[in-house]
Order: sequence, then C-alpha cells, then structure tokens
Amino acid sequence: MLTNTMHLKDLVIRAVDGELGTASQLYFDDESWTIRYLTVDTGGWLGGRHVLISPYSIIHTDWQARRVDVSLTKKQVEDSPDIDTHRPVSRQHEIEHLGYYGYPNYWGGPYLWGPTYSPMSMAIPATGSVEGTAARVTSADSHLRSTHGLSSYDIQTLDGELGHVKNFILDDESWEIRYLEVATRNWLPGKTVMVSPAWIEGVSWADGKVYVGLSRESIKSAPEYNESMPITREYESLLYFHYGRPPYWVHDAAHNAVFAANSI
Repeated sequence: MLTNTMHLKDLVIRAVDGELGTASQLYFDDESWTIRYLTVDTGGWLGGRHVLISPYSIIHTDWQARRVDVSLTKKQVEDSPDIDTHRPVSRQHEIEHLGYYGYPNYWGGPYLWGPTYSPMSMAIPATGSVEGTAARVTSADSHLRSTHGLSSYDIQTLDGELGHVKNFILDDESWEIRYLEVATRNWLPGKTVMVSPAWIEGVSWADGKVYVGLSRESIKSAPEYNESMPITREYESLLYFHYGRPPYWVHDAAHNAVFAANSI
C-alpha cells in the first residue's frame, strides 16, 4: 500500500512488552530511495533518548490505531548501540546497529534489502545478537539522508524552478519512496503533484535543490495529487501515461520473479 510519510509522524511504536515511544523522522538511502530506519522518540522511559528502528523489526502497522508493532523488547532497545540522531548516521553506526539486532546488511546483496526484496521477507528472531551478518561486513560510506532534511528542497525542472518538496509517498511493504510530493507555488498556486525518484537527475545537498528531468509544462498538466484521497493504481497509471514513462510495477514484477526463482 502507498502511504504518505506524514501519516508516520507520531505513530506509537509498540514493542512485544510495551510502548517504545513515537516515530519522529525517517532515514532513507539516496541511492535506492528506500526508508532504512525510523527514529523513535522514547520519551521519559529512556530519558528522551532517540533510537533507530529498522523496518526489519516491523510486524504490523495499524494505520487506524496509529500504531506500529515491532518484534523487539524494551530491554533490547535500551541496550542497543547509542546513536546521535542529530548527526549523520555513519556506515559504522549502521554496522553496529544491524549487527546488534542480528539483521543482514541491506547494501551487500542483489536485492533492495540485501538478501531479500522487502524487509517482511526476512524472518528475524526477537533476540539481540552481535553475531549478525552486518557486524562482519564493511562497506563504503553511508548514503543515509533524513526525509525531514530533504523536505522544503527546491524542485528544479528542465526550464526553471517549480516549487518544493513537501512529503514523500512510500510503499509500506518494500519501504521504497515511490514519489516525492511537490508543493508548487507562484505559477501553479495551490496545486500539488507527484514526482518519481526515477525521474530525478540529481540532488544538490549543499544548495538544497532537487533536479528533475521534466519540464514545467509537463508537470503543470499532470494529474493533481490530493492528500485526502488514497493513491490508486488507476491514478498511478494516468501519471505514468502522462509522462510517457514505464511504471515501476513492471520493473518490480521482473525483480520479484527473479527473487522467487532464486528462492526455490
């Protein structure tokens, strides 16, 4: 299901033995545009400490109740490696975090989540263990970015500035960011549109700009996005048809077929 990241804000994160806190910001990697961690504000029980929760640990998300259930204990989270979420999360921090929980690293395999295409495909025991795959692997620098940091970045089209990033639309199974929600201004007052990360040609993190390979006119006439309405496959099909781009689900179907064949 496609979900706007604004709905993740302040969701209650519940461990197997009680509440951990509430979701604050999200970290995604800027290569695959996939959410890798939720930052959880633990409130009073850990002295206001913020911790990282991987989608590997998520058992169920109840959007109606605004709650995420995870396969962790409060003790596991309390004893987890301390990470300063106010600073960039390094690859070494990730290795320590994933290794502590016994999670595989997502950057070392052929699929979106390393050995699997989605975190839900991996059966992870609820035990803190430093014997996980990630603890024994080294890699290049982390490519983690905060969705909060990217929000408000200017959108630069092929023929001028458009508006700014407002929110993100994610697939709550694979945790991929499917679209950037773009709030336009000046020449398109009040209109909200969606842009796929596949159409992004580059991001200037220093200048706060996202460059897309689309014209302003093509975006101006694109199907409008309404935050209050669910995103249907019909709407997505209209969007891709409008831009003349192949839809992501064709690509995903091919990858899922390969993964299924290799899992036999």
